[in-house]
Amino acid sequence: MNASPTPWQQREDEFTSALRLASRPVSVTFLDTEPAGIDKFMGTEPSGCSFWRLAANGRVFYTLPSDHFNCAVGAYTLNIPLSPEREKETEQTLQMMFGVGYIRPEDVPGITRLAKAPAATVFAPLGAAPVAPDVVLFACRPAAAMLLNEAAMRAGSGGMLPPLGRPSCMALPAALASGTVSSLGCTGNRMYTGLREDELYVAVPGADLEKVAGALEIIVSANQAISDYARERRTQLSNL
Repeated sequence: MNASPTPWQQREDEFTSALRLASRPVSVTFLDTEPAGIDKFMGTEPSGCSFWRLAANGRVFYTLPSDHFNCAVGAYTLNIPLSPEREKETEQTLQMMFGVGYIRPEDVPGITRLAKAPAATVFAPLGAAPVAPDVVLFACRPAAAMLLNEAAMRAGSGGMLPPLGRPSCMALPAALASGTVSSLGCTGNRMYTGLREDELYVAVPGADLEKVAGALEIIVSANQAISDYARERRTQLSNL
């Protein structure tokens, strides 16, 4: 006899069906202590967003701050101080980005950060989340991002900010601070995660996930009605 799906799996199934997602939504949870009963990440990754890729592919695990040291920018957005022997890497990375014209010094204060560094961060596909998510990341095509953003606005979960730019990882603290946000991604993130050229991110606060899911059902139906209306008007009124 098959086990009943968990509430998180049901929620993932709802979003995947409504948005026609090609990859699994990722649950991210910031903790003050190391969790029990969850696998600790073992190994190395070049960036904090690389953990998004692992979770989207089905892995459930938690990281420690030191697991994020290979990405000075990602550590910065999570408010994780680098170890003394590596603390100059943030400055070196930024200087490289300044030098090639990727970012300007005056842009740095606009990068959103977590209020405090997490002692541990849990990553999982939404359906397998072992703890309630703080933020859920959706990699989706623009049409799906439109629906999710409209659902967030209807649910009162943000959605009013313009799409975020680089770095992609600031979408996590930005969603906690401002509600649902969209991110156009960044070059590093696309390289590390495999995000496709026709995809972007939407980050939804975990606390708002249920009401956004409820609003999404209405939004999908409403958009279908508007689409039918617009298609008929185009047929009737377009003469080119």
